[in-house]
Amino acid sequence: MRFAAIADVHGNYLALEAVLADIRALGVTDIVNLGDMLSGPLDARRTIEILMSLDAVHVLGNHDRYLLDRPPEKMGSWDRPAHAQLNAAQLDWLRAQPMTRVFRDQVFLCHATPKDDEIYWLDTVHPDGTVAQSPLDLIEQFAQGITQSLTLCAHTHLARAVRLRDGRLIVNPGSVGSPGYRDVHPFPHLVEAGTPHARYAILELVDGAWQVTFRQITYDHETMAGLARRNNQPELANALATGWIR
Repeated sequence: MRFAAIADVHGNYLALEAVLADIRALGVTDIVNLGDMLSGPLDARRTIEILMSLDAVHVLGNHDRYLLDRPPEKMGSWDRPAHAQLNAAQLDWLRAQPMTRVFRDQVFLCHATPKDDEIYWLDTVHPDGTVAQSPLDLIEQFAQGITQSLTLCAHTHLARAVRLRDGRLIVNPGSVGSPGYRDVHPFPHLVEAGTPHARYAILELVDGAWQVTFRQITYDHETMAGLARRNNQPELANALATGWIR
């Protein structure tokens, strides 16, 4: 088994197009998408048109859920502009995607953790704002009850792989479209990838063991940074241009 995992596109259709081109160039035909597809000050409509045309397996992220479970006036600054670009058929397509699913019986898919789409799994935010890899005991607590040998998650935008003591592997492929953001939960913090590349992962089952290859793809990030600036999101513009919020 060999497939690609993408996540956290956040309306960045140029990054998505570059990643899909790289996947095709590698001869990979199967794709799973771990959610947070559209929200952001970029181009949600063009992004969902691409995603709907893919023969891929999708799960919802927390920002996808925000587009569905509240009225626009209750949405945040990343969700409201995305929602305004979507038509009823596109929202219905989004609504049809599950929160979690199992891919080919062997891979568990979720956005953040299996039971909560807003909790960091492989990373922990400390009170001083430091973001660091979570302790193994905590990672394993969230993995209880999952029988698949590979679990894919997203949400933090940070590419990471952790092998549990029983041999199971948990992988975050990183973010296709948003290399940095600021959040206040559970404590104020920044996530910064450090480069503007679009990120994803290739997973391959070889002799009964999972191998992961993290990919970093160049694309026209300056165009997307300019779009974020025009839509009054200077921090995201900086992240798209450089990989850093600051």
